[in-house]
Amino acid sequence: MTDEDAGTQEIAAAYYDDEITIDQLTEFVSAETAANLWVLKQQLDEDFINEVADA
Repeated sequence: MTDEDAGTQEIAAAYYDDEITIDQLTEFVSAETAANLWVLKQQLDEDFINEVADA
């Protein structure tokens, strides 16, 4: 793992833990990476999981 990968993982963890906002996230990573992390966070959201499971 490169230092860049480790840094991205730390930033992603901060975003997933609601320590930084999506706007702050986009300052640290590319727009594409931020969008991917946003989608993943939405998919991990318990309400989303329950909604999909009920469908």
